[in-house]
Amino acid sequence: MRLGKDFFNRDCLEVAPDLVGKVIVRKQENGEEIRVRITETEAYRGTEDKACHASKGRTPRTEILYRESGLIYVYLCYGIHWLMNVITGEPEQPQGVLFRAGENYCGPARLTKKLGVDKSFNGRSFTEDDEIWIEDDGKKFPIRTDRRVGIDYAGEEWASKPWRFILDENQK
Repeated sequence: MRLGKDFFNRDCLEVAPDLVGKVIVRKQENGEEIRVRITETEAYRGTEDKACHASKGRTPRTEILYRESGLIYVYLCYGIHWLMNVITGEPEQPQGVLFRAGENYCGPARLTKKLGVDKSFNGRSFTEDDEIWIEDDGKKFPIRTDRRVGIDYAGEEWASKPWRFILDENQK
């Protein structure tokens, strides 16, 4: 079942763990579908979260974080890697969830590369797009939490928050 707007219109700390185990579907030009199970996510929660892009203020880059839930936020990391997020929560309350890994694709850049996601997906909607969406196939998986990755610049308080959600292979 395809996830609808109601799924994403919740706090990122609810959506992020609930996305683990769901399936990202990317329909290619030839009609074939790439399906990847989400194995890891990270939550970024508002202007107070020093690791969230919105913490630096409202800019053309972060404007999408203030829009409606279910939208895709894609940005360039280190000038070479496209990373994909989904906007969550209410408009004007910037937050989102980073897709950190998928089954057989460890790392957010490898995942977006496999799916063929680039800047052209920024602003599209997981709930309305015919080329990319997320499904719930009914399978449930245990998850564990850990600190977020690569955000030491945000300070220990924010880097140490257990806002990374990981499909727990040891509990399957």
